Amino acid sequence: MKKIRLVLVDDQTMVREGQSAILANYPDIEVIGQASDGIQAIEIIKRDKPDVVLLDMVMPNQDGLTTIPKIREVSPNTRILVVTGYAENDRVYQAIKAGALGYILKDATRDQLLQAIRDVDQGRASLQPSIAVKLIQEINHPTELQYTADPLTRRELETIRLIARGLSNQEIAEKLVVNERTIAKYVSSILDKLQLANRTQAALYALREGITDLNEE
Repeated sequence: MKKIRLVLVDDQTMVREGQSAILANYPDIEVIGQASDGIQAIEIIKRDKPDVVLLDMVMPNQDGLTTIPKIREVSPNTRILVVTGYAENDRVYQAIKAGALGYILKDATRDQLLQAIRDVDQGRASLQPSIAVKLIQEINHPTELQYTADPLTRRELETIRLIARGLSNQEIAEKLVVNERTIAKYVSSILDKLQLANRTQAALYALREGITDLNEE
């Protein structure tokens, strides 16, 4: 069984130990490191290249928001799941914009935490419903998202529309009747053209620009 290799980053020792104790019960998850601030986290992540990082937002020395782009720099394939007590609209938006793939609160249930870890590991966005609402409220402000990019092709538009509906590359490939590798190329091109960090940001872009219909069947 492939294990999801995790690093826990939180300035509160009890929070990290609690997360580690919970996750120790699941054979598909392995905690390989812990850090109390962003500086320590970067050293561990650069060395061990974990699959997923559970990242607090408010920490001494180097906070979560500053740490997110540094993680992406030293370990581009590591997925970032923010686990925090702060649900303010701007914090959520800034974390996602910086490159986090998921954002949940510390009062989330054990099942919600496990699902978020597994989703993020698979490259899927993970947002609690209440957080998703706050994020949509934030991006509805027209001054917040400004992109300059080459136009997307028809296939790329179809792909980003389906990304915003939460479909995986495999599901998109089935809908568009193409190879999954082709969809991966479309996604890479979309992120490059729009200067986005991940699929979550692509979904937000689609919502912001009105190129998706979430009620579409």
